[in-house]
Amino acid sequence: MPDQDAEQTLDTDFFRRWLTAVAASVEREADRLTELDSAIGDADHGSNLRRGFRAVTGVLERDEAATPAAVLTLAGRQLISTVGGASGPLYGTLLRRTGKALGDGDEVSRALLAEALGAGVAAVAQLGGAKAGDKTMLDALEPAVTALGTSFAAAAEAAEQGALATVPLQARKGRASYLGARSVGHQDPGATSSALIIAALADTAGGSAGGTKEGTVDA
Repeated sequence: MPDQDAEQTLDTDFFRRWLTAVAASVEREADRLTELDSAIGDADHGSNLRRGFRAVTGVLERDEAATPAAVLTLAGRQLISTVGGASGPLYGTLLRRTGKALGDGDEVSRALLAEALGAGVAAVAQLGGAKAGDKTMLDALEPAVTALGTSFAAAAEAAEQGALATVPLQARKGRASYLGARSVGHQDPGATSSALIIAALADTAGGSAGGTKEGTVDA
């Protein structure tokens, strides 16, 4: 696929709309996420993320975060303070560390976002002590970061395929790991919600003119 959006820049409004799109996606899919979590977790993943991203939407409406980094950092802090269990710290760390890696610019490129998101994913791996193949959110996020170097659409596809690929895996980290072999045959809820976040990124990029410079991003 041609690297047609490599020179596009993403502004603060783009990141606000991305997180708003994530919140809408989580609202739609919360019951499915909780159903997945009921099989191998605590049956609260969807409800926790719904509460967290509702709070993110609220704080973004109240706060005039002026840069892409500020938007992500603010959202990350809100998730950590609002969401219980592992989801808040993990997704909060992902957004905060990604924001920190973006720097203070008013606009960022897709290439810089890919690099920064990679730093965020590495922080999640360190916090959770997990790696790809452990049946966690990393199974969606790591391939998404790699594919983001090609395009937004490639990242969304890679994340979706990564989530689906958790079905035959045995969980080695988190609550699901307590089930041992019984965790096989179930799609990981964290990988699934991570895929939703990357899909929202691709959707925002693909339908965006106002939040990018030099026209609409070719996702």
